[in-house]
Amino acid sequence: MGEAVPPTMRAAVLRSVKDLAVEERPVPEPGPREVLIQVRSVGTCGSDVHYYEHGRIGDFVVRAPLVLGHESSGVVVGRGSEVTRHEVGQRVSMEPGVPCFTCAQCRAGRYNLCPDMRFFATPPIDGAFCEYVVLHEEFAHPVPDSMSDDAAALLEPLSVGVWSSQKARVGPGTRVLVTGAGPIGLVALQAARAFGAAEVVVTDVLPQRLETARALGATTVNVAETSLADAGVEADVLIECSGFPPAIGEAIRRVRRAGRVVLVGMGGDEIPLPLAHVQSFEIEVTGTFRYANTWPTAIALATGKEVDLDRLATHHFGLDATEQALTALARDENTIKAMVHPDRP
Repeated sequence: MGEAVPPTMRAAVLRSVKDLAVEERPVPEPGPREVLIQVRSVGTCGSDVHYYEHGRIGDFVVRAPLVLGHESSGVVVGRGSEVTRHEVGQRVSMEPGVPCFTCAQCRAGRYNLCPDMRFFATPPIDGAFCEYVVLHEEFAHPVPDSMSDDAAALLEPLSVGVWSSQKARVGPGTRVLVTGAGPIGLVALQAARAFGAAEVVVTDVLPQRLETARALGATTVNVAETSLADAGVEADVLIECSGFPPAIGEAIRRVRRAGRVVLVGMGGDEIPLPLAHVQSFEIEVTGTFRYANTWPTAIALATGKEVDLDRLATHHFGLDATEQALTALARDENTIKAMVHPDRP
């Protein structure tokens, strides 16, 4: 693995609900097709916060100490015996889910639906709030030196935005409604614009989030003050990122005939569906689960400055302050992305 790699590392470990501590752990050994990566930047996701606050998300339950964090970038510092894609020193963005490669979904190219997916920070798989991780070489994506460590980490949420635009078939001239101006709504907005959307309307109730959306090219509606109907919003595509059930039905009613609805946000287990509108307008409604084969597009969009990921990285913490990163939004509603830098104290 190289003389510069120490035998142990620091890792921020969730031991139980709202109990996170930095521990010393062995540096993992890469398998034959894996690379050892020194982690440089990790974004905090809503799922990380949910595990921290509740210890579970649906059927995924934290039953043993777990390292959170799945939006990550770093540099290759070691290689397995069969690695051919990377040299030591290569900067990479990490696609955090490694599938089985052989099931029916993987063979069909839908590896995001692999039932045996090993995904960072999804129990029992450890994530990247630590100094070193190992990852299959196919999922460590090289990034150019012009891209910051933060932007390379945030290619993961951008991939959610890319996947949602692909599922919605956004193209030149499409009019898009994005509900929710959190981090995923903001990358969905940018991806839709990059895919050629004629207009992207973004909704939220927080003025500062709507201000950011406007700066990124959106028309905005503060739905705490104005309904979508009163604002005259009509869309070919709805990309639902709020996860707020009462908002979803209203938004679906603003979708035109033969439009598409892509459900991205994770709220309750059930949502009210305006069935008469969906049926009479022949609206397609689909869910999304993570992404597949999105990193090349995401890298191209970020490298070509068609999206601005650095703008989303609003707060920065060292590894010892991981708990503060996970609670940043609760303390400061201006937080978009709190970034953890494991190579810093």
